[in-house]
Amino acid sequence: MKLITMGLVCFAILACKNPQSKNQIKMENQKENKLPKIGILVFEGFLANEVVAPLDVFTKAQENGIALFNVFLVAEKDITYKSDEGLKVIPDLTIANCPDVDVLVVPSSMNPANQTNNRILIEFIKNQSQNAEYTASHCAGAFLLGEAGIAEGKKMVTYCGGSKTLQKEYPSLLVQDDNVNTVVSDGNIISSNGNLVSYLASLKLLEKLAGVEQRKQVENELLINKLK
Repeated sequence: MKLITMGLVCFAILACKNPQSKNQIKMENQKENKLPKIGILVFEGFLANEVVAPLDVFTKAQENGIALFNVFLVAEKDITYKSDEGLKVIPDLTIANCPDVDVLVVPSSMNPANQTNNRILIEFIKNQSQNAEYTASHCAGAFLLGEAGIAEGKKMVTYCGGSKTLQKEYPSLLVQDDNVNTVVSDGNIISSNGNLVSYLASLKLLEKLAGVEQRKQVENELLINKLK
C-alpha cells in the first residue's frame, strides 16, 4: 500500500512539472532554430489581425515544402494573453529569453498608452531594433516605435485618423497622411494602418526578404486575388 501511495505522489509531482518542462523545451527549440527569426510581439489587448497577418504570411513562405522563416510570438511573461477580440494566445518566447530577431513586428491595442508606458516593452523594441533587419508596426504600434526612439526622421503611418496625434506626440517622425497612405516603407522601418492592411504590409515585407515570386506564391495561398 505504501508503494502505491508513493507512486501516486511521484506521478502527481511529475504531472505538475511536465507542462513547464514542455514549455521550456518549446522555447529552447525556438531559440536554436537557425532560420531567419520573425518575432511578433504580443501583449494584453492586442488587435488580432495585426498578429495573425504576419504569422499567416511568414509561416506560408516555403521553398520546396521547407519553411523559410522561424516565426514566433514573444511577450513580457509566459502567460496567456487575450486580444481585444477575445483570441487567447500563449507566447513561444519571453522578452527575457528572446534571441536577436531579424524582423520585429509590433501590433497595437485599443489603448496604446498601456504599452508606451511599459518600459519593459519599449526597451525590448529599442534593443531588438538595433540588430533587426526590419522593424514593422501596425496601427497604433507606430506609437511604440516612436516611444522607443527608433524611427526618428523616418516616414511612418498609423491608424486612420491618428496621424495628427502621432506627429504631435513624436515630432521627430515624418508622419504620412493616413487617408492616402496604407503601407509606408522607409529604410528598415515599415508601418501600416493596421487591421487587414497588416496583410498587405506583411506581404510587402516578405517581398523585401524573399523576393517577388515568394510574395506571389503566398498571395495565391491566401487567395488575395479573390478580394480584388
